[in-house]
Amino acid sequence: MKRHTTGVLAAAASASLVLAACGGGDTGDGGGGGDDGEPVTLRFQSLAWQEESVQANQDIVEAWNAENREITVEYVQGDWGSVHDQLLTSFEGGDPPDIIHYEAAAGQVFADGGYYADLEPLLSEDFRSSIPDDIWSTVEHEEYGTTGVPFLLEARVALANRTMLEEAGIEVPTPDSPWTWDEFQDAALQLTTEDRYGVAFPLASPASAMFNLSMNFGGDYVTGEGEDMSIEVGEEELEVPTRVHSMLYEDESANPENVGVNTTDSLPGFFAGESAMIFGAIWLRQQMVQQAPEGFDWVTLPPLEGDEGSTQSANPQTLSVAAQSEHPEEAAQFIEYFLNDENMAQLALGDWLVPTSEGALAELEEQTGGEQGWDVAVASLDSLTAAPWQNASGFQEFMDRTATPAFQRFFADEITAEQLAEELESGGTSLGG
Repeated sequence: MKRHTTGVLAAAASASLVLAACGGGDTGDGGGGGDDGEPVTLRFQSLAWQEESVQANQDIVEAWNAENREITVEYVQGDWGSVHDQLLTSFEGGDPPDIIHYEAAAGQVFADGGYYADLEPLLSEDFRSSIPDDIWSTVEHEEYGTTGVPFLLEARVALANRTMLEEAGIEVPTPDSPWTWDEFQDAALQLTTEDRYGVAFPLASPASAMFNLSMNFGGDYVTGEGEDMSIEVGEEELEVPTRVHSMLYEDESANPENVGVNTTDSLPGFFAGESAMIFGAIWLRQQMVQQAPEGFDWVTLPPLEGDEGSTQSANPQTLSVAAQSEHPEEAAQFIEYFLNDENMAQLALGDWLVPTSEGALAELEEQTGGEQGWDVAVASLDSLTAAPWQNASGFQEFMDRTATPAFQRFFADEITAEQLAEELESGGTSLGG
C-alpha cells in the first residue's frame, strides 16, 4: 500500500550508507552486544516519507529511548522506491535492520525466504486482541507464523465536489448508507455535462485497484493452493474492470484523459471542475487539504458496495523483526510501544491512513471529530480483509510483469475483456511456485 514519490526526503538517499555503517543485532561500540544485563541497540528502518509522518516516527523513537535506557532504538530512514532490493541485499549479507517497516504483500517474498521472525510467541495477548483477526490474517502463515504487525491500511474511495452533487440534487452517501456500484454509476452519469465528466479514474497503475475492488463482487482471481495456485478470471473478476471501461467508452461519464495519469496528477483537473468526482485511495484526502483552492467544497464518499458488500483487500503496512536479529524479544517490545493506541493514531494522522487497532480508531475519532473524511476512513476498516491471493509468493511479480500492462491496455481500449482475461490467466500459471 505504498505511495510512490520522487520527492522522498533527502535522508532516504543516505539510507544504504547508514545501513552499511551499522551492524545487525550486534551493536559493537554502539551500546552493548545484548548479553544479559547489558544495553541493547536496535535499528529500526522506517519508510515514512511525508513530513508529518517522519516527525511522528522520530518522536515515538525519541520517547521510547527516553524511557528505556537499556534498549536504545536507532532510527534509519528508508525509501519505498528502493527498499525491496536494499532489504534483499541486507538479508543475504547477514546485516538487516532489526525492525523492518514494509507492507504485507510485497514482503511475502521475505517471509517465504525465512527472513522474518515469527512474532506470535513474542507479542502480548492484549496487543494482539486490539487488531481484528481479518487483518492479522494478512501476515499469518501456517509455515512461518506471524511475520509482521499490520498497522496502517488504505481503502479505495471516491471523493466528490460537494457543490456539484448538491446542484444536481444528489444526496451524499454516508458510512451507514453507502452507494452501490449501480448508484455510483448513475450519479456519475447524472453529473456528466457538456463541460465536465462525472468521474475521473486515474489509471496509470490500475492492476492493484482492480484486484482490490473486484472483491466487491466476489472476485478472488486465484484457484488452487500452495505451489499449484494460479490465476483464474471469470465474471466476478471482470465485473469492476468492465464497469469502469463502460463508463469510459460507452456512457462516457468517466474522463478518458485520466487513463494514463496517476491520482495526484489528476487533481488539478478535478479542482478545475473537469470532473465532479475522482476515484483514489483514502490518503488522497491529504492532497485535498493541502492543494484544493480556497472555497473548494469536497467530501469523501464511503467504499462502494457490490454483490458481496464493500469488501476490499487489505494490504497493510507492517513492522517485522528480522530473523537474523540477535534481540527479537526487545524488538517486539519496541513494536508494541511504537504501535500502542495513541502512537498508532498519530502515525495514521501523519499518513492519512486507517489504523488497525480499535483503540487507535477511537483516538482518531476523538481527535478529528470525523472531519476531513476521517469518519469514512475509520468506518472503512470494516470493509478491509485479507485477499485470497495475499500469500501467493509470486503474486507481486505477476502484478508487475503481467497484470499492470494488461489492465493498461484494456483501459486504453486496445484489448477486449476476453483478451484481458486470457492475458491474466496465461501470465499467472504458477503463482505459488
